[in-house]
Amino acid sequence: QADLVESGGGLVQPGGSLRLSCTGSGFPFGIYAMTWHRQVPGKERELVAAINSAGSMTTYADSVKGRCVISRDNVVDTVWLQMNNLKPEDTAVYFCAAMPEGSGTARWGQGIQVTVSS
Repeated sequence: QADLVESGGGLVQPGGSLRLSCTGSGFPFGIYAMTWHRQVPGKERELVAAINSAGSMTTYADSVKGRCVISRDNVVDTVWLQMNNLKPEDTAVYFCAAMPEGSGTARWGQGIQVTVSS
């Protein structure tokens, strides 16, 4: 059974950092682009960052550009989102997702809460 499990969320003060991890299993992780999304109640889920299957291309939402870095290691089937200089508006449930670069089915993790508050 295909699965994505996020970890590393929690409560952090403004200006702090968090590193989210997402580990995949049960599917060929290395041929999927990986993405991080976030959602707050009452709003649509938004893309935060994406990385292609090879790890050679990344893209970021304007709201996090310069503060976040997405990376991956296909040997351990894991993608990370390093978030720095966190702001209260970064508070959300963060989801990782595996997006097929060709045909296939997108896979989603269950999400993890990130709260930025003093």
